[in-house]
Amino acid sequence: MGVCHCGMCRRWSGGVFMAVECESLEIGDEAALGVYRSSEYGERVFCRTCGSSLFWRMQDGSHVAACLSAFDDPSRFRFTSEIYIDEKPATYAFANDTRKMTGSEFLASVAGEGA
Repeated sequence: MGVCHCGMCRRWSGGVFMAVECESLEIGDEAALGVYRSSEYGERVFCRTCGSSLFWRMQDGSHVAACLSAFDDPSRFRFTSEIYIDEKPATYAFANDTRKMTGSEFLASVAGEGA
């Protein structure tokens, strides 16, 4: 599990965006999903019925991160990474020792996946 500190994620989630990276994601009813293209490369997917945030993905489908709050038991995931650390406000900090990446480092890492 990781968190994103970018300004867009903080606005979208009301704090840090906590998510689990997914190799694949199965969706039962695409019509129930709303999509907001939040940047030239990413989009945020939410439930059209209740408005809950569900996941973030690269528009080309190369990278998907499911919202931690979408899981019934989020305690099974270990907190391991932080991205956009260069945009993290000084008003909070996490105690965990995590792998930290700047926004540029994150974008370079997903570019290698086909972004």
